[in-house]
Amino acid sequence: MSDETPICSAKGCRAEAVWALAWNNPKIHTPERRKTWLACEEHREHLSQFLGVRGFLKDVVLLKEWESQDSPSRDS
Repeated sequence: MSDETPICSAKGCRAEAVWALAWNNPKIHTPERRKTWLACEEHREHLSQFLGVRGFLKDVVLLKEWESQDSPSRDS
């Protein structure tokens, strides 16, 4: 992992990411594939809802827990 602090994926946000939102688009991704968005505390709910209404959201976990998992199918 690089020394850079991960930042929130919300448009225009430069806050430190605390959450990892795991998702996939079933129309283009295999079921086991996980893309990730990062979220600060302020944007976690908004980004979760955005992915959730589309049926893409699979999991929301603390970033430090996500980074400690060993999952080769994860993808940003």
